[in-house]
Amino acid sequence: MRFIGDYGAKTDAKGRVFLPAPFRRILEAEGETSLVLRNDVFQKCLVLYPESVWNVQLDDLRSRVNQWNRQQQMMLRKFEADAEPIELDSNGRLLISKRKLQYAGIESDVRFLAMVDRIEIWSKQALEEVMNDSADLGDEMEAAFGGDKV
Repeated sequence: MRFIGDYGAKTDAKGRVFLPAPFRRILEAEGETSLVLRNDVFQKCLVLYPESVWNVQLDDLRSRVNQWNRQQQMMLRKFEADAEPIELDSNGRLLISKRKLQYAGIESDVRFLAMVDRIEIWSKQALEEVMNDSADLGDEMEAAFGGDKV
């Protein structure tokens, strides 16, 4: 499953927002009806996972965690405790809890950003700040991948 694009939307007074139609079409084509929403671990945004992607992510994380390591168990506990199941209503809207909206600084204007097999949900202002503050994409790509081919 691959998402593509960057779409704007607005939340209503109850915290409902329309999932962009291109994303809904991909979910429908894949037969995905259940989603999982959690806070991102690095940025002040939310991450929306199709349930199948979430399950793979969680299985991978669990396989890396030592069940006899207290710190690793706490990390896993925090990661899982922050997740919320999400269902789209018949109109294609999802309800974002007040707690999640506050975490991401979302008041009204929202940006949905495709991140391969998941979708990030940002405050419009926060995403613009992050994108404007980051280094030039070409420089970042060159630094990461520009070495000589082996």
